Amino acid sequence: MNAVGIDVSKGKSMMAALRPMGEVALPPKEYPHTEVGLERMALDILALGEDTRALMEATGRYHEPVAAALHEYGIRMTVLNPLFIKQSGGGSIRKVKTDKADAMKIAKYALDNWVDLREYTPMETIREQLKLCSRQYNLYMKNVVALQNNLISLTDKVFPGVNELFTSPERADGSQKWIDFVTTFWHCECINLASEAAFTERYRKWCKRKGYQFSERKAAELYMDSMGHITTLPRNSNTKLLITTAAKELASAKATLAVLRTEMTRLAQQLPEYETVRAMYGVGETTAVQLMAEIGDVRRFPRRSSIVSFAGVDPAVDDSGKHISKSNPTTKRGSPHLRKTLYQIVCTYLRKAPSDELVYQFLDKKRAEGKPYFVYMTAAQNKFLRIYYARVKECLIAADTKEFSED
Repeated sequence: MNAVGIDVSKGKSMMAALRPMGEVALPPKEYPHTEVGLERMALDILALGEDTRALMEATGRYHEPVAAALHEYGIRMTVLNPLFIKQSGGGSIRKVKTDKADAMKIAKYALDNWVDLREYTPMETIREQLKLCSRQYNLYMKNVVALQNNLISLTDKVFPGVNELFTSPERADGSQKWIDFVTTFWHCECINLASEAAFTERYRKWCKRKGYQFSERKAAELYMDSMGHITTLPRNSNTKLLITTAAKELASAKATLAVLRTEMTRLAQQLPEYETVRAMYGVGETTAVQLMAEIGDVRRFPRRSSIVSFAGVDPAVDDSGKHISKSNPTTKRGSPHLRKTLYQIVCTYLRKAPSDELVYQFLDKKRAEGKPYFVYMTAAQNKFLRIYYARVKECLIAADTKEFSED
């Protein structure tokens, strides 16, 4: 019985091994994250004997090459949330923070929790790529929101409310009419200093060039809306530079988002549960992909409550002696990206109010009981996740059975 603890850092890892009764099977030793270094680490673990289990913390991207390499050598690996190791205390009240001490602490945790260590299995390539695309999409979406707010703030100085003059939806390539419009007509004086006929003709040519539908009535409305504004930036080259640059940056960011959305959908469609997830009420094309990316393979969760805990939408428990708390916040220990997606889905239920949907019925019941907004919204997210778990797991089992029968 050999418990191996691996403290992973950038470019190197510290490894130690313990046996029962505190016997040191392998003193702390450093291994670089190179092909030779990871091979030496694997051979040292295999040399300990058959009854050996290795444990490491999930440290962002640093642990992934180590876990993958050891898994290829057939070593029983466990990748654990660092919070488990931190809360264990390591059997000491003294605070010691070195790589050697951490490796011994991880090995001790593995020894103490031997029977509870779950074997690490690498994520499928498609699911891994889908998750990375989803995380990049969330990052770029934040940039898009910031760039859009910036452009609106700038245009309010030269053409107040121009972003509200167009109702055309965003195109598949990410382009949006009002952004293209302010790139060309970057100041209200670009419109109202010309005659209405001249602007209408220019607007017609612009619509033809950009592929938008031309309307004389819309041109007349734009001309009238450009009148009477008090601008705080003059119509000069500096203002043009600020507006057009901001518009082009926003258009470029939106185009990047569109490319990522297309790629995410392409990857998600290769997974067997895609159609099942898309068929669920309130789940759109983007939210379906984000759900699948953040949750991954639901079969890795042994129970419905496990996926709820993973999302962090399970209420915390606060009981001690005679004190029993009746209202507790959610744990929020899981993925914030998943919680955001779930909130967007439940908002759709709240807005559409589908009386024949189980999630909305549950939400409406909690709301009728007088529960606060965030309580019944979180309860609805919890309910949705449990339904998601049941439907997707059934779909994956059916897909596996079909594949097995065909073989």
